[in-house]
Amino acid sequence: MHVAIIKYNAGNIMSVEFALKRLGVECEVTDDFEKIKSADKVIFPGVGEAETTMRFLKNAKLDLLIKDLTQPVLGICLGLQLMCSYSEEGDTPCLGIFQEKVLRFEPKLKVPHMGWNTITELKSPLLYGLSEASYVYFVHSFYAQVGEHTIAKTNYINDFSAALNYKNFYATQFHPEKSSDVGLSILKNFVERVV
Repeated sequence: MHVAIIKYNAGNIMSVEFALKRLGVECEVTDDFEKIKSADKVIFPGVGEAETTMRFLKNAKLDLLIKDLTQPVLGICLGLQLMCSYSEEGDTPCLGIFQEKVLRFEPKLKVPHMGWNTITELKSPLLYGLSEASYVYFVHSFYAQVGEHTIAKTNYINDFSAALNYKNFYATQFHPEKSSDVGLSILKNFVERVV
């Protein structure tokens, strides 16, 4: 089993690599198209701003590569948002893998939504074995709407998609690599159970 972590201008790549190595998973941070295409699983992490990052992906033609991948792909945080159809952040058309739109939180509570919160209505092999209302770690000011691809929800100001799935594409708004044992279970499920 070999996991490719897509290398681009994102901020949390090393923590994802470290979490996988804790699980004993062989992984490589790379922007080499052939290595990404030949990997058993691919992780698309992200911390940053949607418009700038989409421009980077397009310039590097990584946007086309990601959409064409046929093995299981896991987006994390900004990775989830960029896999959606559109983000209000910078009025940005995104990859369109998921049809859900990404909106800015109304500042009724503190934004960004940062810290531990629960995930509910779990329904995917990615979330196998987790208890309803398990706690995971979030840091974000924008959220994906709840829609047909939602496989877990969280409430902060309003309900939003904590995780999404369409075909071979999975994504979490939260950071599994920063979510203690629950997050490690999710990464393990991605490596061992998601096909």
